[in-house]
This record gives sequence, C-alpha cells and structure tokens, in this order.
Amino acid sequence: MKRTTILMAGLLVSTALAGAAAADTIRFWTLEVQPERMAIQEEMAKKFEAASGHTVEIIPVEESDIQTRATAAFAAGDLPDVLNHTVQSLLPYAEAGILDTAAATEVVEDLGVDSFAQGPVRMAMSDGEIVSVPTDGWTQLVVYRSDLFEAAGLKAPTSFANMSAAMDALHNPPEMYGFVAATKIDEGYMMQLIEHLSLATGYSPINADGSVNEDTTHLVELLEIYKQMVANSPEGDLFWSQSRELYLDGKAAMVIWSPSILDELGGLRDSAPVTISDDPTTKELAENTGFSTVISGPGNVDGAAYADVRYLGITADANTEVAQEFVKFVVSEGYGEWLSQAPEGKFPVRRGTEAGDTSFETLWAGLDVGVDRKAPLGDIYPQSVIDDIVAGLSVGDRWGVADGQLAKASTIVNSQIMSRVIREMTDGDLSVQEAADKIVAEHKAL
Repeated sequence: MKRTTILMAGLLVSTALAGAAAADTIRFWTLEVQPERMAIQEEMAKKFEAASGHTVEIIPVEESDIQTRATAAFAAGDLPDVLNHTVQSLLPYAEAGILDTAAATEVVEDLGVDSFAQGPVRMAMSDGEIVSVPTDGWTQLVVYRSDLFEAAGLKAPTSFANMSAAMDALHNPPEMYGFVAATKIDEGYMMQLIEHLSLATGYSPINADGSVNEDTTHLVELLEIYKQMVANSPEGDLFWSQSRELYLDGKAAMVIWSPSILDELGGLRDSAPVTISDDPTTKELAENTGFSTVISGPGNVDGAAYADVRYLGITADANTEVAQEFVKFVVSEGYGEWLSQAPEGKFPVRRGTEAGDTSFETLWAGLDVGVDRKAPLGDIYPQSVIDDIVAGLSVGDRWGVADGQLAKASTIVNSQIMSRVIREMTDGDLSVQEAADKIVAEHKAL
C-alpha cells in the first residue's frame, strides 16, 4: 500500500473516532415527572440530539426526593450533568458546591442577560455569579372583576390603596364580596397570601444578616390591609377552595390565586366549572377578569410579586460543554416544548432572544392550556392581559432570597406563626399592634 493511501486511511479512522468521541450522553434530572410531561421532554431531547449529536438521558426525580438524592450523589461524585431545581435550592446547592456556578453564568451571558426577566436572574445571583439558569416561573395573581372596577370608576388593584378603595366600593354581601382572604391557618395558601402582601409593603421577617426583623412599621401596614381583606370576606375557615369557587360563581370582586386559575376561568376544566351562568364552558368571566401581578404598598412604591421560579443547574460533575449546550437549547430552540408541559404554570422567563424581543412570550401565549378542553391563552385573554401576567417575573421575589436567607425564611413560613397570629387578630383577640409584637416575639423564639 502506498504511503499516501496509508496516511489517508489513518486520517479517516482518526476522524471517525473523533466524531464518535464527540457524541456524548449526559444525564438530566427533571422535576417534571408526569408521564405526559416526560413524553414532551423526550421529544425535546430527540431534537437536541438531531441538532448536536449528543444524547440526553432524562431521569424523573420527585421534588420531595431531590434534596436527599442530590446530596447523596454529590458525596458519591455521581451527580447528573444537569439538575432541574426550585428557587429554594439555589443558594444551598451553590454553597454546597453542587452547582458549577461559573458555567451557568456563562450560559446566561452568552444568551444575553437582558433577554431574561430580571427577577429570576436576581434571585439566582450570588457573589457576582448567576448560579443557575432560569427556565420558567409563575407569579401569584390578584384576580379581579375588571368590568365591575370599570363600572365603578376604580383603578386596577396594583396597590394597597387601590385594593382598599375597591373593597369599600364593591363589597355587598352575600351577592358580592369585596375579597376572599385566607383564614384557615393550617393551609399553606394563607402563608402564600401573607408573603405576597408583605413583599408589596416592604416587610420581611428576616434581616439581611439572618436576624429577626424587629421593626414593626411595615408589618403593621401588612396586618391592617389583611384585616380589611378578612372583613370584606365571608365568615368561616377560608382557603383556596372557597376563593376560587366564589370567584367562578361571580360573587367575589377580588381574589389572590396562582395562575392555574387561568384555564378554569376560560371554562376548560370540568372539575372547576364557571358557574356565573348555565354554561360552564363560558368565556364571559375570563373576558371580564383582569390580573395584577405587581402590588405596591406603603413601604415599597415600586411594587413586588410573589414568584416561584424553576432553574436548570449545571453540576460540578457535569460534562460542562455539552451540559451548557443542552441548557441553551432548552431556553432557545426547545423552549416551546419546555413551556408546553404546563403553560399556565410555566411563564417564559426569556421573553425573546434579546432585550426587547417578545417572540417567546408570543409563542407561549399560543400554547394550549386546559384539561377537559384545550385552547391557547391568547385565544382567551387579550395581549394586554398576557403582558400583565408575565410582567410580575421582572420583580418577582421571595422572603430572604436576595440576602441568602431563604432557609431561615422557609422556617418562618413553615412555622405558620403569622397565619395563626393574624387569625387571632381578625377574630378580635388582638389589636394590630399586639399582633405585630407577638409575631416578632414568636419569630425570635424559633
């Protein structure tokens, strides 16, 4: 064989080997474990493989198990390449060394920091790095009867002052309640409302250094608005069930709810029908409903939103370059599939491919929602409403996140001290100031 032929053969073999070596398999732990969502993710992984040559092994992990499994895998040096996780795990995973924070920062910077909603990015900041890549989120909504507000000349409930004025004007029980506030203290829903409203008024139970906040100025403002909300609600132990039922029945002017109510308002879910008329599939209520995600209070004129955000973390054990490529794919070419798993609870944290672009928001608004019937959000709600729904992610927040005190804040949430003391206050057993002082004292005793 001629030398040139031998060299050419060797080159072809080495090229083939290099190509084979470049096609890697990475492991992805996902919290989206439902069979229909797994199927969507598998399809997305196939598209990534077709585009990149890399294979993704998708491994479902229940949210209740992921903390234990991630810790054990880290100790064994056997973490997946990409880890789907909640906002609560951001700093704990980063501080434990589970996440390759530099790799995540590089991904967000390559894609364009300004193409992401700033709230989720801000939540993920630590020591100048974006420790994990935000993928989707949702913000709690003030759901209100825009037709009644308009008829009464009321402003949208984007501030405590506006909400207070609306309750005064529209409360007319039993035909119409000005609000349906949570009063059942053992339901997590009540603490969600409390945290949402406290962010709006600038109150956090935890200081930046981890100590309990003893300044009751904004806490009193929070308690006063909550007391008014309860006074404009039906009597009894109220939680998410009654607030949804009364709103769907046309008997509530305002409620605070998660975005899962979006498809129910459109008459798409038989287990939660619209009952304002004889037609449970009517879109009349959706057409007469407005949403506020950002609320301002006396101590926070810019306003805030209660946000829950999900992230894709690149781990310390990852095949870094391939993991980065996959994460970029998820929030770019594969973003439609990712969001389609549950559009009503997966708002796009990237509105487009660059600052000012809204192509991903438009894509999201065209995705089908619903259970018993399907329809795109864009067919149910006008563009102005879609914009309002997504806007909250820009200022989305949670207690303790910005200061790295989420763990201590979570202890306070789980204790439900504020729910119990607020119920004592609304039952008439404590004054507003007495309730504020008791909350501080019990938080310190934790």
